[in-house]
Amino acid sequence: MATAAHADEHHAQHIKLQYQSGLPIPLGKTIVWLFLSTEIMFFAGLIGTYVVLRFGAPTWPQTHEVHLSEPIGAFNTFVLICSSVTIVLALEAARANKARVAKLFMLCTFLLGSTFLGVKSYEYSAKFAHGLYPWSPHSQIHERANLEYGSAVRARLKTLTTQYGDQSKELFDKLSEDQQKQIGELEKQPWSDEVRAQYVAIAPQLAELKSRIQKCNDLTTELKLEDPNVDLVQVTNKIYPPPDESASGLPWTAEPEGLNGEYPWLKLPFVVPGGNMWASTYFLLTGFHALHVFVGLIVFLILMTMELNAARAGMLENTGLYWHFVDLVWIFLFPLLYLF
Repeated sequence: MATAAHADEHHAQHIKLQYQSGLPIPLGKTIVWLFLSTEIMFFAGLIGTYVVLRFGAPTWPQTHEVHLSEPIGAFNTFVLICSSVTIVLALEAARANKARVAKLFMLCTFLLGSTFLGVKSYEYSAKFAHGLYPWSPHSQIHERANLEYGSAVRARLKTLTTQYGDQSKELFDKLSEDQQKQIGELEKQPWSDEVRAQYVAIAPQLAELKSRIQKCNDLTTELKLEDPNVDLVQVTNKIYPPPDESASGLPWTAEPEGLNGEYPWLKLPFVVPGGNMWASTYFLLTGFHALHVFVGLIVFLILMTMELNAARAGMLENTGLYWHFVDLVWIFLFPLLYLF
């Protein structure tokens, strides 16, 4: 009986040793992997939709037409790859119980991630300066140089004329009687540099508004917008000159040229075939990715308040998994958005 009981106990112990209640990885890492699986599906849907729209669209703007700089995109890719290296070095230092070294590498990772967002902000500001927005009414993009486009340019100039005219009346009412009398005399004279100088001496703000109104009237005549046979391609080229695609990538993100560059307050519509779809997909993909980078930076800040020793190596490893995923997504986005 004793022998049989001993055999049963040994068998029970053997079964207990073989039993595994869950995955042979820590619970935290399991949760991170489950979270990343949902993120993979999320970005796969976004990227898949972009591929269908991009290669199914009848027209799509070239990178130089929308001021995308391949060198800047490549630099940002290099920055994120370096950040993946530094977070691995931070993990190895933590496992070796070198808390100060781990924190130093974590700081490097944070700075590299911040550099990525800084460069992306610079790229965004360049798009916004050129009027490349993903939605109306801010977007100035039109798909074709047709009658609708010509009407939009005329409507914009008319709106500005009305807006500045109303503001001029308000400013005029606030002037003294003597100033109003002087302005009344100037109104009888044709607009010129000399008249403008006299306006400036009396009321500088009113002079600026009057100059803008006069410029809108001059452009209506200069661009021949009232002519039904006007060449609207030439109109949009004056408003938004196509960048020189043979030039270096860096100047493509400079301040806008043409009428919108010379007079930033105009914000006249311009033509970029496929530009609205491009803007929507570009800002959607890069915006969601930038949001994930920002979340990663917040996690890095939290980790840098802790002692990054061997006890927190698991936490660092889980953070590294998330950051590697963010880097991998960008490695897919860079060639899709900048090179094709």
